[in-house]
Amino acid sequence: MITKETFQRYNRQILIPEIGIQGQTKIQAAKVLVVGAGGLGCPVLQYLAAAGVGTIGIIDFDTVALHNLHRQLLHKEESIGCAKVTSALEHLKSLNSNPHYNIYQAALSTDNIMPIVGAYDIIVDGSDNFATRYLVNDTCVALGKPLVYGSILNFEGQMAVFNQAGSKNLRDLFPQPPDAEAVPDCDSNGVVGTLPGIIGTMMAQETIKMIVGMPVLRNELLLFQTRNWRLQKINF
Repeated sequence: MITKETFQRYNRQILIPEIGIQGQTKIQAAKVLVVGAGGLGCPVLQYLAAAGVGTIGIIDFDTVALHNLHRQLLHKEESIGCAKVTSALEHLKSLNSNPHYNIYQAALSTDNIMPIVGAYDIIVDGSDNFATRYLVNDTCVALGKPLVYGSILNFEGQMAVFNQAGSKNLRDLFPQPPDAEAVPDCDSNGVVGTLPGIIGTMMAQETIKMIVGMPVLRNELLLFQTRNWRLQKINF
């Protein structure tokens, strides 16, 4: 239901022909799970909450550390040592109290992932390790859930939409996870603080487009290199 207050709050996106009242109603009815409340998860969560997504799930086992603060903007100095899901929830409620928020302070595993993922319409993966990415992907395939995927390193980010309306999944692109020790990561190689904001916002954009029924990336891996501003799409 779109009330007068709802229209006033979201009217700038309601005015977009591709969204309108019908699209905003879909946004408010949507249930989205965000895996990770870190670099990618923070901007995804902020923009989904601001857009009025009706139910937002947040899962993360970690606590806020000082080195997180240059890129994970849901958290603040006073949050150091607190659970990321709790810190994120506090900020999101102050941004928009209308969505229903579910928090899970846990690491996803084969023991808990099915009921958690099964409760949502769309899964957004902002995790930072291959074990979780493949676990999330395989569960989405098993349950028929669309997955918005992203990753970041240094100046470069990647994004794709998997398992959406019959599209391919992560294993069609990369059949097996690489050896974790052979793959560079942010802990060892760093990341520019603005990069997760850029890629995370793009992930939120695809999620909102999917909710309202607009076309999204299909069997395409988007590579965005911000050092020299190069955008590339790879079909798979």
